[in-house]
Amino acid sequence: MSSSSGHLYGVGLGPGDPELITRKAARLIAEADVVAYYSGTHGRSIARSIAADLIPEGVVEERLVYPVTTGTTDHPGGYEGAIAEFYDASARRLAAHLERGRDVVVLCEGDPLFYGSYMYLHDRLAPRFPAEVVPGVTSVSAASAAVARPLVRRTDVFTVLPGTLPVPELARRLADTDGAAVMKLGRTFEGVRDALAQAGRLDDAVYVERASMSGQRVLPVRDVDPASVPYFSMILTTGDDAPRNRGLTTRAHTAGETAASGRAAPAELLVVGLGPADERWLTPEAARALAEVDHVVGYGPYVDRVPVRPGQRRHSSGNTVEVDRARLALDLALAGERVAVVSGGDAGVFGMASAVFEAAQDPRYADVPVRVLPGVTAVQAVAARAGAPIGGDFAVLSLSDRLKPWEVVEARLEAAARADLVIAVYNPASRSRRTQVARAREVLLRHRPGDTVVVVGRDVGRAGESVEVTTLEKLAPDSVDMRCLLIVGSSGTSVTASGAVWTRRYVPD
Repeated sequence: MSSSSGHLYGVGLGPGDPELITRKAARLIAEADVVAYYSGTHGRSIARSIAADLIPEGVVEERLVYPVTTGTTDHPGGYEGAIAEFYDASARRLAAHLERGRDVVVLCEGDPLFYGSYMYLHDRLAPRFPAEVVPGVTSVSAASAAVARPLVRRTDVFTVLPGTLPVPELARRLADTDGAAVMKLGRTFEGVRDALAQAGRLDDAVYVERASMSGQRVLPVRDVDPASVPYFSMILTTGDDAPRNRGLTTRAHTAGETAASGRAAPAELLVVGLGPADERWLTPEAARALAEVDHVVGYGPYVDRVPVRPGQRRHSSGNTVEVDRARLALDLALAGERVAVVSGGDAGVFGMASAVFEAAQDPRYADVPVRVLPGVTAVQAVAARAGAPIGGDFAVLSLSDRLKPWEVVEARLEAAARADLVIAVYNPASRSRRTQVARAREVLLRHRPGDTVVVVGRDVGRAGESVEVTTLEKLAPDSVDMRCLLIVGSSGTSVTASGAVWTRRYVPD
């Protein structure tokens, strides 16, 4: 990086009102040697129009005209290829000025690094030249001010979503957050409206068009004509209006009082196994239950797998708060709410069923009936992919020592190995647990020969699944992670000529 190089500035101009340009942005524009800005194929630049009164006479202007915006292109690399080539060429144009020691200001509506096109120039030029980003008021901030309502408060979660997401994905994310901003509308508006309806957020969603500019419009999403929606518009949903915040906390925390007063009888709490992958392995019984409940409670990735239903409230949480999750579900059921607690695989196999029954030991939940709906287990899925490795007696163990000492894990492995059982190993490793597989292998090799068959199933039923057949001696512990399940064979386990793994049903005398 030459000391004589010019400086590159990505300058945020705010959402459209020139009075929202920061003093620093105004100063840099006035002092620039070169002012650059993007424009559509029509040649007009919104960024330049916002900063027009600040651009000094005689300054060099670089207009970066997109080769394509919403139309088609005959570029051999398609849209992505055409745009990448355009950014490369634009960067070369600006680099020529920077190499001559000229300071270049790139004008950006909103904030340069918030869905801003400046970032693609920054990627290409910042490693070579001094570069600084000047933040700007975002369009989300301007839209919130136009609506004049708080987006989120206290522990609410706020999510920014592009309207270009597939409708089911958008609906899921809208259902899983408190406040949200959906950007990039225009031609995506009708799909976004469908997603809002699926997530139960259509009634509280507000449409904001050209926030802070002349022609600003604010109206309920239900009242918007899809044909009139420009690109510079967005939809807001606020945390106060999120289904989970509409009196939900009060109902759950006063559940005992509600039930005691006779205003609502406790509802049956369902604990549902989702199976190990997608809806192909979700049982019809579980699917019907999930379609009928008003609340879904569970670990975030599992809640994400439940199809969104209008008005259904979703309560996602982290991976180490199982009993807290169970108490929330029991509180809701005690208040008469229809609730499903979800688990991957089968809820009764290292899943939420035990946590629910543990929490339900509290006498205040004595009147809440709990029903467990079974699911396909991970070991069944991996075994089926491999052949029939659990066709004989087998044991199921978890290598996680989060809820039991490692000495107990090791003793149980030893006992299963001595008994010559096939062993299915759940939770073999995680980011923080990297030694257990190697230690388990050492224990097993004390009682099993090195050529004992081992199946390593990874992400079975999901994209990128793999099933590897190896031996205990050749098993590479470092290749095993939390997405894996291991099946360690017994003396009765073998591999066919075609590679299928199976265990005989009988034990010879």
